[in-house]
Amino acid sequence: MRFEGFHGRAGFGVKPALVVVDVNRGFTDPASPLVCDLDECVAAIARLLGAFRRAALPVVFTTVCYDDFGRKAAAVFIEKVPALLALEPGSEWVEIDPRIAPVEGEPVLSKYFASAFFGTTLASLLASVGCDTVVVTGASTSGCVRATALDALQHGYRVVVPREAVGDRNQAAHEANLYDIDTKYGDVVPLEETLAYVEGLAA
Repeated sequence: MRFEGFHGRAGFGVKPALVVVDVNRGFTDPASPLVCDLDECVAAIARLLGAFRRAALPVVFTTVCYDDFGRKAAAVFIEKVPALLALEPGSEWVEIDPRIAPVEGEPVLSKYFASAFFGTTLASLLASVGCDTVVVTGASTSGCVRATALDALQHGYRVVVPREAVGDRNQAAHEANLYDIDTKYGDVVPLEETLAYVEGLAA
């Protein structure tokens, strides 16, 4: 269902950054208590990484990691999701999935909460390179992806979410949140459309 006055298009800008939200092993490895089926999402992100790197455009990763301070700062969040305690410094679970490992010069920001902007240097990183568009990928659609998309909009960025490059543990939640993002906060678009846009910038 579509409502008049919603689902407008903000479109792509001229200087996008790719933000890969929480595709760390704690969310992709079947042995983790926090695992989410992200195989298709990871494959889509790999294609986007190739395009952004060829175009020499900014790429930023986030991971979730709870040191002593983080366990105190996020105590209520951890009470809600106790399995988050597995994401401790030095653990394999906080490492970015090796299928999409960062290359030299691509920062990995550690965070305690859902949004990639909250309590991190992401806003200043994007401003320092003059970005006007944030391409949000990763997991989960109903949690950290949605929170990051909303905060990107509130920081003044055009928000693009390639549908195939985000994932969730719950398909109904995934679809509902993509609908909400597309209705109000950003443009949910096919992966191929995003790739064509980025490749056009590299030409």
